[in-house]
Amino acid sequence: VYPGHCQDFTLQQPQPKVAVTAGETLTLNCITSGVAGPGPVMWLKGWGSGNKTVYDPNNKDPSSHVMRAVPGSDTNFTIHIRNVQPEDMGTYYCVKFVRGITGADEVFKRGDGTEVSVQAKPSPPLVSGPQQRARPEESVPFTCTTGGFFPEKIEVKWFKNKNPMGAQPPQVTEWRMKTYNMSSTAQVTLQKGDALRAAHLKHRALPLFPVPPSVEVRAEPSPVEVNKTVAFTCLLKEFYPAKVSVSWLENGAEIKGQNLSRPLEVSRGLFELRSRVEVQATEEKNGSTITCMVVHDAQAPATYSAVLWISNPTQGGLSNEFQMNKGASELRGWGACQGGCVVSPPEEARSPRKGSLRGVGMPLPEPWSLTSSVPTAGTNLLSSLLLLLWMGILLEKGLLGALLFFLFKHMKRKAS
Repeated sequence: VYPGHCQDFTLQQPQPKVAVTAGETLTLNCITSGVAGPGPVMWLKGWGSGNKTVYDPNNKDPSSHVMRAVPGSDTNFTIHIRNVQPEDMGTYYCVKFVRGITGADEVFKRGDGTEVSVQAKPSPPLVSGPQQRARPEESVPFTCTTGGFFPEKIEVKWFKNKNPMGAQPPQVTEWRMKTYNMSSTAQVTLQKGDALRAAHLKHRALPLFPVPPSVEVRAEPSPVEVNKTVAFTCLLKEFYPAKVSVSWLENGAEIKGQNLSRPLEVSRGLFELRSRVEVQATEEKNGSTITCMVVHDAQAPATYSAVLWISNPTQGGLSNEFQMNKGASELRGWGACQGGCVVSPPEEARSPRKGSLRGVGMPLPEPWSLTSSVPTAGTNLLSSLLLLLWMGILLEKGLLGALLFFLFKHMKRKAS
């Protein structure tokens, strides 16, 4: 103990081992208590002549990927190391230095050390086949390669048309920055109709080998009302890796949709995603095909579709549907009234010309009114006939007797 140094000083480095994935942030904890002489607390990687200084409070380099968790603290010397890579593996020590008799900083106390391991995911597997066209019954090699992973242990599974097949043990070689490369070869005797071969990887840093999504397109119950906004949802389940692209098409033309969230990890390292698009159910879109296109590493681009069906699109003439809405009657369809009568259509179907009816729907406002567009003198008989004709149509559609009585009284008053 150096003169003036208190012996009650303690330094705790509580993490014996830490494992992280390449690219993540590593946190190393170090807590001190008590009082010691002047001198810094530093972090070293390794011990002895080959050690490397990881954190020095006198180094103010802003580009350093190492930073204090609690800047300025006299007791908490925890650090964060950003974007760790396999070369960052090793044992890290939190060390208290004090100024010695010679004026140089000397080790006063060190922690027990934290052993850091960094797991690196293998790159996407690349499968290569024979260099030239092969014939049926010929045995040809297929090779799967991947690299940049740690730790060394890795498994390879081969499939032919989704059926497992045997292969030679993988050849693993050490690469740069403490990572590894792998090559696996499978001999395949070709048969007529052979089309698909795949190599799947299983590694400690990968939850699973690539898994294609299970896809379902959901829509509101059909048919839907005209002019209603209809939502279509594309549900992708149980896929890996998380990277996936979803786009929407309407009759083959791309339309804008939105992902309701980022891919969510559900279970066993697999992911789930929902994408949604909204379509205005106009009459011309009746029967349109709404398609969800999914692009994922585990499969070729695939499409999944649903059909938009609209209830009661305009066919011309009167419809069989009669609706009661907020005390008003609405008869869907047009063309029953011409010449001397005016019926108020909905706002979107109104025409500037009286006596001509176009569009969808024919609501009768309260109170129900029929007015002549022709001067009354000399036309009462024509108006009466038209009213009788319109009344007959309403009776055919099942209108209540009360309405018939009301219209009859109305016609009688006009005739008088």
